[in-house]
Amino acid sequence: MNTYKLGFDPLANRVTTANRSDGWSIPLNTENSDYQQFKKDLADGASLKDAEGNDMTAEQITTFLETIP
Repeated sequence: MNTYKLGFDPLANRVTTANRSDGWSIPLNTENSDYQQFKKDLADGASLKDAEGNDMTAEQITTFLETIP
């Protein structure tokens, strides 16, 4: 299963991407099929690191998912 790390854009002052363990950077865009897979993977238990590289708990991931489209 893929693992992910959030990508923070300092100009936008928010998380704008999810960086997948295979090196792909996925924009947080509902039209993007990789983004849809990212959300499914998280719902299925994939691991996620915040933009600073810290492992996020299941509760933190759930909260994050509630804040994105």
